Amino acid sequence: QVQLVESGGGLVLAGGSLRLSCEASGRALNDVPMAWFRQPRGKDREIVAAISGDGIVRHYQDSVEGRFTISRENARNMLYLQMNNLKAEDTAVYYCAASPWTSTRYYTSLDDYTYWGQGTQVTVSS
Repeated sequence: QVQLVESGGGLVLAGGSLRLSCEASGRALNDVPMAWFRQPRGKDREIVAAISGDGIVRHYQDSVEGRFTISRENARNMLYLQMNNLKAEDTAVYYCAASPWTSTRYYTSLDDYTYWGQGTQVTVSS
């Protein structure tokens, strides 16, 4: 059983930065596609950024392109999301997700992810 635990959320002023971390346990997630999703209050969960199993290919939602960076450290079973120049519209609960299979691709659909963390709140004050 894979467990994902996010950390690093909090309250930040617009223009500020946060770094989210996701620690995986239960099995090695080498070569497993992973992603960050977010869910603003009252809205659907949406993809923020995704990364292929080998960490080579990355995908970003248009609204965060150039501001957010997804990365992974397979040796430590860690996934990260560096968020710079944060905006009020980035306020949401952020979730880490892992696919159940290995692949050199990335996935952007919620249906492609089986394992989810509990979420961490990010609040950006304008």
